[in-house]
Amino acid sequence: MYKKIIASILKAILLLITVSIVTFAMVEVSPIDAVESYVGEAGVTNDQRERIEEYWGLNEPPVTRYFKWITNFLRGDMGTSMIYRKPVTQVIGERFRLSLALMTASWIISGVMGLLLGIVMAVYRDTFADKVIRTYCLALESSPAFWVGMLLLLLFSVKFRLLPMGLASPVGVPFDEATLAQRIHHMILPALTLGLTGVSKITLQTAEKMRQALDSDYALFATSRGEGKWTFVIRHGLRNIMLPFITLQFGAISELFGGSVLAETVFTYPGLGNATVQSALKGDIPLFLGIALFSSLFVFGGNLIANILYTVADPRIREGAVR
Repeated sequence: MYKKIIASILKAILLLITVSIVTFAMVEVSPIDAVESYVGEAGVTNDQRERIEEYWGLNEPPVTRYFKWITNFLRGDMGTSMIYRKPVTQVIGERFRLSLALMTASWIISGVMGLLLGIVMAVYRDTFADKVIRTYCLALESSPAFWVGMLLLLLFSVKFRLLPMGLASPVGVPFDEATLAQRIHHMILPALTLGLTGVSKITLQTAEKMRQALDSDYALFATSRGEGKWTFVIRHGLRNIMLPFITLQFGAISELFGGSVLAETVFTYPGLGNATVQSALKGDIPLFLGIALFSSLFVFGGNLIANILYTVADPRIREGAVR
């Protein structure tokens, strides 16, 4: 166990180093002019440009700027956001709490729906219900999150006017002053968008594993003892599909984080995904680097939790590790 912990820490360090170098290199070769993006349409003279570059350290060689940034990062200083004029850690903290609520809601929606629909497909295989669910999954699998979000927006916000078109709170009401009901009301559409687009893989994988369990010899033995399909599913089948379900559910965190960028952009939801787009388009190098490292750790943590839960779902893995 100690070896696994040490190996995980080393992997996390290597991941952060790799992501920081690749992200910094991508920013350097980007055609976006950070100074022009910073000042907007006002324009700058050569003297003003030099002052801005000196203030933000953009006049130094890329290698020097990278090592300065990584040194400050190791001290806990991720720099100051160029567009929000706040410390990067503060911007990430403020935006992530909004994104975390959104991703948690959509993560639960996709997990619960995927598990239930997959079980229904397995139990009622080759029936009308099986074909409808399979068609639904294949259609969503080929549909990008922003397209699904726009459809939901047109349907529930424009046509029926049941849900707000965007933001995390009503217009004119700061998020901290909004009630819980108002926050949930504004989060429904983006959460549904992310949840629905993440259902298909879990559903199809769950259905396949449950069918294998239903076709097994011990399922035949349980049937001979008088157990029905649903009784077998509850007593034995769920245990058989837990490992692949955990793998897909926690492995989907990276896709969920990427999908939140598109969903937050469609619904102008002021989360971390929206801040990622703004930092990339406006050349906010410190914020973009900070978000890249933070998201990498977030995804790595999700995969680590999945590995830990494996031993809970299947004690044989834990026993094998001990031996």
